[in-house]
Amino acid sequence: MHYLITGHTGFKGAWLALMLKELGHEVSGYSLDPLEKSLFTQADLASVFKHDFRGDIRNLSNLKEKFALANPDVLVHLAAQPLVRESYLKPLETFDINVMGTLNVLEASKEASALKAALIITTDKVYKNVNVLTGYVETDALGGDDPYSASKAAADIAAQTWIRNYAKVPMTIARAGNVIGGGDFATDRIVPDIIHDFSAGNHIELRYPRAIRPWQHVLDCLNGYIKLIDSMLATRTSGEWNFGPLDSEKHSVSDLVEEFAKHWPIENAWSESKEKHPEEAGYLLLNSDKARSALKWNDLLDFSTTVQWTNNWYVDARPPIERTTEQIRKFLELR
Repeated sequence: MHYLITGHTGFKGAWLALMLKELGHEVSGYSLDPLEKSLFTQADLASVFKHDFRGDIRNLSNLKEKFALANPDVLVHLAAQPLVRESYLKPLETFDINVMGTLNVLEASKEASALKAALIITTDKVYKNVNVLTGYVETDALGGDDPYSASKAAADIAAQTWIRNYAKVPMTIARAGNVIGGGDFATDRIVPDIIHDFSAGNHIELRYPRAIRPWQHVLDCLNGYIKLIDSMLATRTSGEWNFGPLDSEKHSVSDLVEEFAKHWPIENAWSESKEKHPEEAGYLLLNSDKARSALKWNDLLDFSTTVQWTNNWYVDARPPIERTTEQIRKFLELR
């Protein structure tokens, strides 16, 4: 199969491309240029792709041209403005990229005559957050109190509408979030901040240490995406799908930091920031029973193993492509 990934120069896109290659697939990508400090750049991944297209998903004419040229069997849409705090600074741009960009990708998919399936990635933050103590299910109401969450909820609703009225092939929506793993160097993300501060012998300041999040290794998340795509290709599966850890894996931001600290000679691993910060959800979990039952998907790495694999990636002295490929192969042996 030939996969086209939007956002292939980003963190999840880079891991997905390498995972698909290990599974014997061909990959192409459409994305903005990678950041200088990124997994894509450090692992020199451009050579992995049949087509390495660069462009903005807000440019519909360019998308159509490149989608027609690549003509993939499967489309995976990952490209987005993915940062909550950035969305407060650039709300209009965030909505433009996440909503109109998603609709442009769907519209451009019409140009791919070989297309057999498409997967649209949104986020766990599409759900209207009412701080319930159980995971959100796919039929729960969508919403968002910050520009990022609201834009992704709007993109999710827009994608559902487009799929319902215009899709000619199976198309689904996947919701996941708080994915961690090696090779994430993005600004204002918890894992890069932990590694940076611990490497310097410092503790880390946390905005909301007691906030609960569905922490999950990037490979577990991507394995869910791949299982969903396989189901679409085999049985024309449709709808919206959650991919998150079990309810028993409820861990706070401070839990994550303290788990990383077990691998570092750090005392007093964290302190709570005294600054005023934009609001964030205090409790956020996904119920993924639908995927576990219908797709036979399960997390293969528990919380402590997820942190261990992530930490090991950053402290490993080998070239990034070697450590990434090794972890993918090790994970695939667990399937």
